[in-house]
Amino acid sequence: MTQSRIVAVASGKGGVGKTWFAITLAHACSRQARRVLLFDADLGLANVDIQLGLTPECDLGAVVTGRVSLTEAVLRHDEGGFDILPGRSGSGALSAIDATILERTLAALRREAASYDLVLLDLGAGLDRPVRRMSAWADTLLVLATEEPTSLTDAYAVLKLYTADSKDGDARVVVNQAATRQAGERTFATLQRACQTFLGRAPRLAGIVRRDERVRDAIRRQTLLLSRHPTCPAAADVEAIAHGLLGA
Repeated sequence: MTQSRIVAVASGKGGVGKTWFAITLAHACSRQARRVLLFDADLGLANVDIQLGLTPECDLGAVVTGRVSLTEAVLRHDEGGFDILPGRSGSGALSAIDATILERTLAALRREAASYDLVLLDLGAGLDRPVRRMSAWADTLLVLATEEPTSLTDAYAVLKLYTADSKDGDARVVVNQAATRQAGERTFATLQRACQTFLGRAPRLAGIVRRDERVRDAIRRQTLLLSRHPTCPAAADVEAIAHGLLGA
């Protein structure tokens, strides 16, 4: 890539593996010699640091209140080879962040992005105003979905709002926890048909991540999947998504 790129990861529904995917994608991209910043943008229920067993001294809350700059809040994950801007867990105040403060934070993040090839935003679940704003603000939106009907419904809702907010936006779908690659393709086809029929525009398929018990093991041990189980099917799938994302 010749310039920095900002990619938001959303789901609509919680519990589909969004934060794990964002962490693993950041690691996969850093392994392809990219400078990566992972921004935990789940305002109020952030948990990137928890999944990685980190105890940050500063977080997004300190940035928003002006106690530290965004650059000062960034911490390095040496094993993964990428940087992290930790979010604030358990603070309902951030989930209702003032629009002016949000815009100021995004402007600072855009300036910080100049130091990176890729900035990944791990967005919160749901469809509230900050999530919609950050989805439309990013260069690319990755929407995670599983084969569960509720997940597909929520993923469609995210894509519907994104179409309204960003008419020429780049939205792509990641099917997570697929029983097989073929099952994942069928899940995507269902979502793609709904979007084409009712929105007049269909998202691209970014990739399929197969169900893999090694993922649960890595999360439980608060470690990176690509370090602990580098050759497992889910690791290969995320690396393929990273390759496609960086190449297009």
